[in-house]
Amino acid sequence: MRHALMALLAAVFSAGAAQAAGYRVATVAAGLVHPWSLAFLPDGRLLVTERPGRLRVIEPGANGQPALRSAPVQGVPHVMAQGQAGLFDVLLHPQFVENRLLYLSFAHGTLAANHLRVVRARFDGTRLLDVTPVFTSQPAKQASQHFGGRLAWLPDGTLVLGMGDGNLERTDAQRLHTHLGKLLRINADGSVPRDNPFVATAGARPEIYSRGHRNPQGLVTVGGELYAHEHGSRGGDELNRISPGANYGWPITTGGIDYTYARITPYRSLPGVEPPLLEWTPSVAPAGLAWYDGALFPAWRGSLFVATLKERSVRRVPMSGGAAGVQEVLFQELGERLRDVRAGPDGALYLLTDSADGRVLRVRPK
Repeated sequence: MRHALMALLAAVFSAGAAQAAGYRVATVAAGLVHPWSLAFLPDGRLLVTERPGRLRVIEPGANGQPALRSAPVQGVPHVMAQGQAGLFDVLLHPQFVENRLLYLSFAHGTLAANHLRVVRARFDGTRLLDVTPVFTSQPAKQASQHFGGRLAWLPDGTLVLGMGDGNLERTDAQRLHTHLGKLLRINADGSVPRDNPFVATAGARPEIYSRGHRNPQGLVTVGGELYAHEHGSRGGDELNRISPGANYGWPITTGGIDYTYARITPYRSLPGVEPPLLEWTPSVAPAGLAWYDGALFPAWRGSLFVATLKERSVRRVPMSGGAAGVQEVLFQELGERLRDVRAGPDGALYLLTDSADGRVLRVRPK
């Protein structure tokens, strides 16, 4: 009885707060198991990844309203689903209408030896065909933490992916012989772009685009600029503007401390290390990242949106001339961990709630 009353009060508070803020939040689909990422198909359907390893379709039901198709998409590769590991991002090829290609990132292997893998596949509406690996991180790592997993296209048609540091040997994020703790750049077919910054560096992994990242789980391209955010430890979450070859500091600079309250490093900044555009201490636990320039919310145009897990919010970060303005904290009235945020082609904002009974939410003006 008490739980039912609390749920009712939370719902009333949520509705009231949303109305006061000038937006309304509606459930598009429910019953998803830790949904991680969302993609918009050209015909209006949605694709959603579930961390245990399923790709789901949301499409118009018998009443014309969005409904979660009961059968998952067939042909998804086997995923290592344990702890933080699982199926992560789904990203459509820029020419999806012509070639029907999409990309998935996921944890691959075993607890003792695993990788971040990216595959390309052709989607026929119900299954994946011609599934082809285009990237597998090296070397293998242990445990089930800090995979990163976000994907984004650059304007030149190359693909960038975030790779976490694995949370075992942190200084690997500074070392060029490993993909751990890096942003990586490949061509659409998995080959290495000839202009990657460390292609000619002896012993370096040629896919490396930038280094010094802890666990990047947000990537978005705005015009010609790439933005990324990453989890800190106890504090030190960061939003960065990414430059090829740059060093973003982890673990030699950080604003956070360890979970044991020990200092990770005495340095907040060092020569040769790019400072963050924003730092969140205490941690907000940033997850998805989106750029909003839609018509439904004129006041939100020109803003980055950061989904957060710990703060259970979305942070709106207005941008002007590459600088971050005063942040607005949104959707805390939902009281839920928010894994992803996306700007839809309809001008609405879409959210994924991170739980074993996760939802896809749509935010529109009231």
